Amino acid sequence: MTPDTPDTADAAVGTGTGAGTGAGTAEPAGERLRRWRLVLGGEAADGTGCALSGRDAAMDGTLAALYGKGDRAQSGRERSAGLGASAPSVARWLGDIRTYFPSSVVQVMQRDAIDRLGLASLLLEPEMLEAVEADVHLVGTLLSLNKAMPETTKETARAVVRKVVEDLEKRLATRTRATLTGALDRSARISRPRHHDIDWNRTIAANLKHYLPEYRTVVPERLIGYGRASQSVKKEVVLCIDQSGSMAASVVYASVFGAVLASMRSIDTRLVVFDTAVVDLTDQLDDPVDVLFGTQLGGGTDINRALAYCQSQITRPAETVVVLISDLYEGGIRNEMLKRVAAMKASGVQFVALLALSDEGAPAYDREHAAALAALGAPAFACTPDLFPEVMAAAIEKRPIPVPDTV
Repeated sequence: MTPDTPDTADAAVGTGTGAGTGAGTAEPAGERLRRWRLVLGGEAADGTGCALSGRDAAMDGTLAALYGKGDRAQSGRERSAGLGASAPSVARWLGDIRTYFPSSVVQVMQRDAIDRLGLASLLLEPEMLEAVEADVHLVGTLLSLNKAMPETTKETARAVVRKVVEDLEKRLATRTRATLTGALDRSARISRPRHHDIDWNRTIAANLKHYLPEYRTVVPERLIGYGRASQSVKKEVVLCIDQSGSMAASVVYASVFGAVLASMRSIDTRLVVFDTAVVDLTDQLDDPVDVLFGTQLGGGTDINRALAYCQSQITRPAETVVVLISDLYEGGIRNEMLKRVAAMKASGVQFVALLALSDEGAPAYDREHAAALAALGAPAFACTPDLFPEVMAAAIEKRPIPVPDTV
């Protein structure tokens, strides 16, 4: 085993035959040796003297095929198996890891195989795609290979992408619609609300001049309440997505959220992707799979040009939310980008900058640009898919954005 794979190895140990003991139960010495043998990989210096057989040996072989060839010279006892560039052997290996490991570990090992062994080209073969465990990262890899993909593979690739997209929609759509519907209702203020619709915070703030010190109370002359949003368009949302290679997972999630927002009649949604060019994919929002295959991951970045296009599409600034999803590495004109953001905010646009929209946290990003946006009142932070509905609700209601504590 190489030093960079302890989590995978530890998960492997936990799924082997006889692995694990009850809470508070002393672990037998033989079991401890077996677990250490699986973690260390049987190299010359592992020192366990433990031989594996049966399922343990087969599990060790699947790990060896991926992690057994480090940068150091191989000795006779080191793991020496490998996947090479053989599609049949990789297909068998994909089946094996799904036999021995849980889905979460399988996805990690697949990503490692693509990164460590250069197996991305094998995903251009239909039989390979049918064998893999689909996840957001695999979708990102497929999208990056889209232009090189042969026609015989494209339908299989679309099926893989569609499965991931449908799973994400099931997970995210209901909560997103419920959260934003509530935000739209609350943003529709009325001046003669029923008692249960009174917005007490805004009502008190608007009537502080009517405070009576002798009674220590405010006598409101004007009530402000929550309305109920009609089915007509109330808000406009522009998703502006950086499609550089590092933003692959963010592109997937943003496309799914874009489709969910577009399904809400009270929100007019526009989706724009960019590198050094700008592409408006709004007319494909009814199918996020079409959106994803309309992207082209990789290339340079011109944020200023993308924001210029988005700005040109805004017709009701005070009712518009612009969400820039980018690591902020600007290849265009930096000062113009910042001036454009400032101009949009001055016109009433709610501007949100997300360094990533994924479960992985913030990628490498341009800290200087992030600080400059924060100074303009547009904090830049990484956002998880679970937090995104709350971020959008806050932007719609024009209240402070719930920035994670880690920023």
